[in-house]
Amino acid sequence: MSAQEPASTPPAPPVPLAALLARRDLGLRLLAGPEDAALHWVHTSEMADPYPYLLGGELLMTAGVQLSDPARYVERVVEAGAAALGFGVTPVYDTVPAELVEACTRHGLPLIEVPPQTPFTAVARALWRLMAQARLQELRRVTEAQQSLATAAARPAPVPAVLGALASRLGGRAVLFAPDGTESAAAGRSIPDAASRALADLAGVVGPRPGGPATASGNSGGLRLAAYALGSADGLTLGVASEHHEPGNHTIAGVAVVLLSLLTAPRQAADSAVRDAALVRLLVGEAPADTARMLDPGPWTVVHARGGDGTPFAAAALAAALGTPLFETPEATAVRLLLPASTAVVAQPDWTLGVSAPVEARDLAAADTQAARAVRRALTTRKPLVRHRDAGPFSADAARARLAPLAGSPALVETLRTWLSLHGSWDRTAAAMGIHRNTVRQRIARVGTLLDEDLDDPDVRMELWFALRHG
Repeated sequence: MSAQEPASTPPAPPVPLAALLARRDLGLRLLAGPEDAALHWVHTSEMADPYPYLLGGELLMTAGVQLSDPARYVERVVEAGAAALGFGVTPVYDTVPAELVEACTRHGLPLIEVPPQTPFTAVARALWRLMAQARLQELRRVTEAQQSLATAAARPAPVPAVLGALASRLGGRAVLFAPDGTESAAAGRSIPDAASRALADLAGVVGPRPGGPATASGNSGGLRLAAYALGSADGLTLGVASEHHEPGNHTIAGVAVVLLSLLTAPRQAADSAVRDAALVRLLVGEAPADTARMLDPGPWTVVHARGGDGTPFAAAALAAALGTPLFETPEATAVRLLLPASTAVVAQPDWTLGVSAPVEARDLAAADTQAARAVRRALTTRKPLVRHRDAGPFSADAARARLAPLAGSPALVETLRTWLSLHGSWDRTAAAMGIHRNTVRQRIARVGTLLDEDLDDPDVRMELWFALRHG
């Protein structure tokens, strides 16, 4: 399984380097590495060490202004996860340095030569256009697949029809597994026995059990395998095998998961209907004390989610993955969910989650605030899931534990202390410590990395200040 960084709109598929090389107007030439590298974006840097500024997947463009050690430079670019390196000849170098070509060849990093007449902005513009075209094609594909699945769900035998439509759209096989691992229904082309067994094993990994993941993926025999737990109470699992791992496949499968969950779910019991009504009343502003009488005492957990693909099915798919029918969508890419605290909440692909502490029904309003803060912290720190943290009283031991990652770095501790005391002012901190403001920024960034904290969060700043006072 993997958690992906969420986006407010469907993500643009990466563009293969070969597509960029095929643009004859750019005059690009591949000097090292494979041409099938996937490019997610472009970044231009003339830093001697661009590592701190790379996110991974970039086409890094440089003219080598500070290229003093090509071998080390390539090592750092590879460590940062860049997809390819573009080197512009002139005005610094007349040709691409041989040491750079050798280092890229050794590390398998694609290296392209950018001729003098091609500005870096032209390369970036060409890549954005290719990405926009790919995204438009993917959106059309997903939309057509959603319509096809919805039509299949309205047929007399909806479950086999949905499986057939899913298998057709993904170009593979779709299987509905019973809780004991046997195939309840299947559609699509046959796959090798080894892949079939691997898909069944993968389906056995997911499920509604506490702590169990809602999705899992793998590969076998050249096929991409994925399994999804349905939201119904029967413990059914959807398994999918396809030849190609396209960006929209997960969205299409998510639509099928929602439809199959609805088609296989037993009729709601009366108490479930009451809980649904209670959630609606709570979300439209009913007093928590009045709503609490309609709900089980709890404990309950509130989850705020941001992301998805913006389709009407995305929120329902998330709710099904988390095993709750209690959710609302205040915005196209925002979901609020209510689920029993005993349900394990794990990261979900394409979503950023904020999870409250377990609370009794009468305290749901406070839990809703906790979840809202947690999801904001998750978005800021680019984490797929953040849980509400109750700082509690600070003891000396707790303070030392909180600051333990900074042990042995008195300069970082003192910079953090001064910076917090001056309310995060870079200039005042630099003047107080007699150092450059960029040094302050670098040290505070290092503190945030070591502590794995969002130092823009006022709650985090307060907690760290108390830790420094008590440590």
